Amino acid sequence: MTTNITARLDRKVAFITGAASGIGKRIAEVYAAAGAAIAVADLNPQGAEAAAAALRASGAKAIGIGVDVTDEAGVDAAVKRTVAELGGLDVLVSNAGIQIVAPLEEFRFADWKKLLAVHLDGGFLTARAAFRQMITSKRGGAIIFMGSVHSKEASLLKAPYVTAKHGLEGLAKVIAKEGAAHGVRANVICPGFVRTPLVDKQIPEQAKALNISEADVIKKVMLKDTVDGEFTTLDDVAQVALLFAAFPTHALTGQSLVVSHGWFMQ
Repeated sequence: MTTNITARLDRKVAFITGAASGIGKRIAEVYAAAGAAIAVADLNPQGAEAAAAALRASGAKAIGIGVDVTDEAGVDAAVKRTVAELGGLDVLVSNAGIQIVAPLEEFRFADWKKLLAVHLDGGFLTARAAFRQMITSKRGGAIIFMGSVHSKEASLLKAPYVTAKHGLEGLAKVIAKEGAAHGVRANVICPGFVRTPLVDKQIPEQAKALNISEADVIKKVMLKDTVDGEFTTLDDVAQVALLFAAFPTHALTGQSLVVSHGWFMQ
């Protein structure tokens, strides 16, 4: 896979959650190719270290950190370790996420709380820890949340996910306002469906819940509102993450960018 590096992150340090696979892993690869040192953070410590080892093999500086983004002490410790071992923190990509689908009347409260904890509590805890470090270092920085087209509109079966992704937009706007005095920007990436393990898991689940075929889930649910019937790619998302990380001024803060092949146009 080739990478079109359009911006540089030389001497920057990035902390990326959910980075052992999928979108987070690809962002880590693109950031490393652009010159950044990477903290690969993931709930799976072995996966995090394996992804970090691959980055080191490519010539990048990287460490793997096992962290549960819903654990306050664990998040704070992971950010402190990043600063100690990589020399600072300039970019946070809050990407860790899960998906649980069910009709509202059948949605278990425990599952509602679990999903909101990962997306919203995790977004808050990682952003707070990064923000504190960015203030202390007086280097400023970029905080990037992984939203979704569901930050803008709703879909069936996804009450907590849609709620959480809408909430991340509000959190980013507050951080953008509070961070301006410290040189900290905050933005949200809003991808359409990307063929990650998280999305692949949804296909049979939605087929069962909607009583349609898996092919129809892809064509008539996931991609029906795109202009070309195509999935968003890992590189599509990673290039926007690079733009947000490298953008030099507060002209681009408190914003969200939909990356979805035309699904939802602002």
